[in-house]
Amino acid sequence: MDQAPKTDWKRLAEMDDDTIDISDISELDDEFFQNAELRVPAKQPVTLRIDEDVLVWFKAQGRGYQTRINKLLRHYMESQVTKR
Repeated sequence: MDQAPKTDWKRLAEMDDDTIDISDISELDDEFFQNAELRVPAKQPVTLRIDEDVLVWFKAQGRGYQTRINKLLRHYMESQVTKR
């Protein structure tokens, strides 16, 4: 069975920026930014019942706790969608 190649993240993290080959990456020029589109997912306000200790923990992480909860839910959703 073929396995996907594994990335050696430790080796890459130890590399100097000058040793990384970026010759196949296009420059981001003015045309790129003129044609770029900002896509922001639509947000839907909801009332959600969450265990008190869970909410306290997320709030204790500081500002942006709702965004972190959303990211966690999105990650779970995407992991379930790819299983099908």
